[in-house]
Amino acid sequence: MSDDGARAPRVLVTGASVAGPAAAYWLDRVGYDVTVLERSPEPRRGGQNIDVRGLAKDVLERMDLLEAVRDAGTGEVGTRFVDEDGGAVAEFPTDADTGDGPTAELEILRGELARLLRERCPDSVTWWYGDHVVALDQDDERVSVTLESGAEHAFDLLVVAEGPGSATRGLVMTGADEPELDRLGMYCAWATIPRTEDDDRWWRWLSVPGSRSVNLRPDNQGTTRAMLNFMTDEEGLADRTDEEQRADLERRFGDVGWETPRILAALGDADDLYVHDLTQVKCPTWSRGRVVLTGDAAWCVTPIGGFGTSLALIGAYVLAAELKHAASHTEAFERYDAWLRPLVDDVQDLPPGTPRIANPRSRLGVALFRAGTRLAASAPARALAARLSSDAEDERTLPEL
Repeated sequence: MSDDGARAPRVLVTGASVAGPAAAYWLDRVGYDVTVLERSPEPRRGGQNIDVRGLAKDVLERMDLLEAVRDAGTGEVGTRFVDEDGGAVAEFPTDADTGDGPTAELEILRGELARLLRERCPDSVTWWYGDHVVALDQDDERVSVTLESGAEHAFDLLVVAEGPGSATRGLVMTGADEPELDRLGMYCAWATIPRTEDDDRWWRWLSVPGSRSVNLRPDNQGTTRAMLNFMTDEEGLADRTDEEQRADLERRFGDVGWETPRILAALGDADDLYVHDLTQVKCPTWSRGRVVLTGDAAWCVTPIGGFGTSLALIGAYVLAAELKHAASHTEAFERYDAWLRPLVDDVQDLPPGTPRIANPRSRLGVALFRAGTRLAASAPARALAARLSSDAEDERTLPEL
């Protein structure tokens, strides 16, 4: 560990979604006195479908959480591309052996995974809710933070495990260390809507002209998760009020058939409508002094890149492992960066044309996209893809803890 002495070094983790609780668990395991700070007044229970793949499953297994996550899964059996009448265009069933395809073996609601991670943390982890960092200062020995409530605290390390728009990151990563925020020109609107008897266990995806798509996904809560995606260069739509966002979605999707009228009608009663401007976060460095970034605050890959939840779990583990074995926090942060950055860079390197290729402008483009999914879903194409594809982390192993 990077700090010696009788007193356990104190670390503040900001953010309590996935990366934060995962980091709290592993940092406690390697001997830190951990406090988690969350802006929300209570644990966040909402969130849409996320998945866990690759080495992240090994992390869950080392936490004795793999089976619990599997048991809390959404039950999604695969991804089905549909036409305007709901007819199947192409189907990609879950491959339990490889985890390949749009639907992974482990699909779970974000709020459910966050809950399981929090519950897995020992009682020695302290949780502060309803507050956030508004100022900080650091020297060679400590990080001093001032919270919005006016409280002041000192810690040995600060781990920023917030979202892509992290305010705490903005207090630290300035000048040459300021991250590049790469907008993908696409918005995703999520909401939970009532389940109907027509809803099955498939992720159903309708692409329509105008660079739009409509998605319905199952959950394990007796409801259905809806997602409306659209491409535009217009900025600031995610900052509008719920009423303004509902009106905007009605305008953009009012002419779309299939289940879209049902989704738009349900938005009026949805209490969890969330519109996200998909933006990749690319930081030249993930640390400055005694402050280190992890999760979306460090490397948001967006749902388009996928693997974001898995990176959060892997990153938390690797950070704790390096802090345990390095001679100092500075060395640990450098090793953490060196281990993770090739993986992050690979995930953020989107294929040419993404996300436009899955969100065509024209009717011809939609027809070609559907033909492409139909071909990709064929048995020969899936077999070839399985032989040729290889994730960046396929041949890697987690560092010892």
